Amino acid sequence: MKKQILLLTLVLLGVNLAAPALSMVPRPEYPRPQFERAGWVNLNGTWDYIFDLVGSGIERGYEKAISFEGKITVPFCPESKLSGVGYTDFIPHMWYHRVLDIPAGWQSKDIVLNFGAVYNNAEIYLDGKFVMRHFGGSSSFSVDLTPFVEAGKQHHLVVYVSSDVRSTKQGAGKQCLHYASRACNYTRTTGIWQTVWLEAVDPQGLASVQIVADIDQNQLVVRPRFRRESGCKLQVEVRDGAKTVAKTNVIASNNAIAVLPLRNPKLWTPESPFLYDVIYRLIDPAGNVLDEVKSYAGLRKVHIEGNKVFLNNRPYYQRLVLDQGFYPDGIWTAPSDEALRRDIELGKEAGFNGARLHQKAFEERYHYWADKLGYLTWGETACWGLDMNDVEAGRNFMTEWSELVIRDRNHPSIVIWTPMNEQFWPDKINYPRLLADVYDLTKQLDPTRPVNDASGAVHVKTDIWTIHCYEQDPALLKKKIYHDGEFYKHLYWPQVPVYNLGCNGLRDNVNYIFPEYDGKMPFLVDEFGGIKWAADQQQQMDNNNEQSWGYGDAPRTLDAFYARLEGQVKAVLDHHAQVWGYCYTQLTDVEQEQNGIYYYDRTLKFDMTRIRAIFSRTPDPVEK
Repeated sequence: MKKQILLLTLVLLGVNLAAPALSMVPRPEYPRPQFERAGWVNLNGTWDYIFDLVGSGIERGYEKAISFEGKITVPFCPESKLSGVGYTDFIPHMWYHRVLDIPAGWQSKDIVLNFGAVYNNAEIYLDGKFVMRHFGGSSSFSVDLTPFVEAGKQHHLVVYVSSDVRSTKQGAGKQCLHYASRACNYTRTTGIWQTVWLEAVDPQGLASVQIVADIDQNQLVVRPRFRRESGCKLQVEVRDGAKTVAKTNVIASNNAIAVLPLRNPKLWTPESPFLYDVIYRLIDPAGNVLDEVKSYAGLRKVHIEGNKVFLNNRPYYQRLVLDQGFYPDGIWTAPSDEALRRDIELGKEAGFNGARLHQKAFEERYHYWADKLGYLTWGETACWGLDMNDVEAGRNFMTEWSELVIRDRNHPSIVIWTPMNEQFWPDKINYPRLLADVYDLTKQLDPTRPVNDASGAVHVKTDIWTIHCYEQDPALLKKKIYHDGEFYKHLYWPQVPVYNLGCNGLRDNVNYIFPEYDGKMPFLVDEFGGIKWAADQQQQMDNNNEQSWGYGDAPRTLDAFYARLEGQVKAVLDHHAQVWGYCYTQLTDVEQEQNGIYYYDRTLKFDMTRIRAIFSRTPDPVEK
């Protein structure tokens, strides 16, 4: 009987039972678990597409298309195997098409089209009419289709994508700017690379919610924003399992703040990642529920005292691993929700208590699993490839970064924001101004977390001091981290703290002095290691092999690998009085870069008992 019900359900959903299993909707899970509505339709699956390599699509009327010849599986980028395309050259322009069936039951609702991410710029057309444009390849965006669609009818959706990854105007992250991957740059991602979905929303419904955990006063503070303000009320209910532990009603106004005291609160930590369920209900004066959104929250606090990072008012040493979020078959897109979860489990099994998410904005499902499993993360985005001294590039970055901070700031697992990575530009005047502005913007959007302004590079305005050091000899690494009683003030240019910022001859004598580490903020080594180990021993012995890359000279034997790894970690831990955390490079191999703890396909590479023993070590003694 259960099987018959399942088959009937699949038929009603439009699933072709005669087709192979791969015809099922890919990535079917709800993509936004902190803001989930019941009325939604997953639009992943087969779309039409066409490449437009010279950008003449508008002239040829592609925005009015009712089909294209090519077939692509969304949400996988055309460079990936899972997309069914596998085209890995540069793609400056491409077009997508699919038919939208608007459910008849959505007549009284606003119809919202959501994109997890589209790289890099997207224009949305419906039945040939321009609807909206979005810039930025990593942030999510929504499109209000209500004026353009009718419930119970079919419409033609066209998405035009443009990308100039070599322009220095858009963030590339680790996408290679050469034709083929090399060193620590990999296969590119173009177009739709996260889930696309429709949802029905009440015209007065919730637009977003910011939730702040206040463990010092045992309360959750909710700041809602509505699509339209009305005479309704917002009910916020907090649950511990089936038990309601807090509930309050506020006027449905963008000025409203809901405060929910919690008795005997349960805190979120990596060791005990407790999450409260939260339900938001928009209720009209007659008592009808117009909008209901399911969410969750973790009660935790991150702050800085002296040179240490605190979690829930206690010093907490971070043992992080660099995670770049690449997959052999999906590139930037995980093949499944389980793959996202598994990456976090692999990190924990290796002895890490978190990850620095590197040069990529991870999708919301990843953050959900980090919240649920108890895994600290640093939020970053794809800033490599941007000329940070260029005004347009800086403007593009500011917009995209702000969208990401707003999207992800409710996740308890994110403990530090890292807007930029290895950005230098010491002789330019716009860079220090931009970086200071990015710091201030991040603090305005989210004052609850520390900001690492530029990981491992020239710091301008920051809450923590970070360096990158890939010295392979443990003894030299220890000296480079801490030398003659003083930290290196600038890892790359320690001897030149002052730079001339001449501006077209107008200010030739003006010097800008970058901040120097003074011991009054946390100091972390947020990139080190990168020890190469390849399955092919010939590749392992060849340090110049373009298909097998790592940092420095590779160890010759497994015993030498373990000895170097243990020595490097010990070199960092030995300075625990000054260095309050690290990030080891990296979780998995990525294409030709073979310095992961696991192989690229996530299979075992080492004796994980030995690996876990090394990365589970904490400074001795750890302050309590």
